[in-house]
Amino acid sequence: MPSEASPDANTPSSSMDSLPDRLSAFAGFRRVAGGPSAEVIQQLRSSGHPSGGELVRVFDDATGTRLDLDLRPQAEIDATPVPKPPAAAAAPAQRSVGRPRLGVVAREVTLLPRHWDWLNRQPGGASVALRRLVDDARHVHRERDALRASRETTYRVMTEMAGDLAGFEEATRALFAGDGAQFKLLIEPWPEDLRDYLHQLSAAAWNPS
Repeated sequence: MPSEASPDANTPSSSMDSLPDRLSAFAGFRRVAGGPSAEVIQQLRSSGHPSGGELVRVFDDATGTRLDLDLRPQAEIDATPVPKPPAAAAAPAQRSVGRPRLGVVAREVTLLPRHWDWLNRQPGGASVALRRLVDDARHVHRERDALRASRETTYRVMTEMAGDLAGFEEATRALFAGDGAQFKLLIEPWPEDLRDYLHQLSAAAWNPS
């Protein structure tokens, strides 16, 4: 398989705490809902949802990740007893007055001694230098990163939806080779809704001419 795709790309997410901006839902190969998350979930939970008894699969449009959501009718959810909240935890200690952290997150970074020596000589120290390097790299490689992300997003949905369809492996190779014409030719016989969704996800997956 292409190296760009992570092995756990299709692991369902069971959390409803933080939803993506936009979702797409398929019943079989039919795209039965798409749009802002709240609207899609409301539609899927309605008693009149036309799934026809087929498995409903919901995808994050931004990443292609399949989400594991509670799609029971709203009335059934409302009737489910709400568990008692845990005992109140002790109030967190107040932060000392000082310069705000501006959302900075501390994590471990492993570097060789020569890297630390260079970073520590930079204005502002290692942390400032690392943030500047990351921002510069994000700007320089913006198009390349968007291309790679589009391919990975498309591949996740293909793996979940089209693994048994004719031409899947060939279409995957065309996707990661950046051959848009071959990719479109290979997925042309696939179900219309799935094909259109893959075209949408792969719009930025092709090398600029």
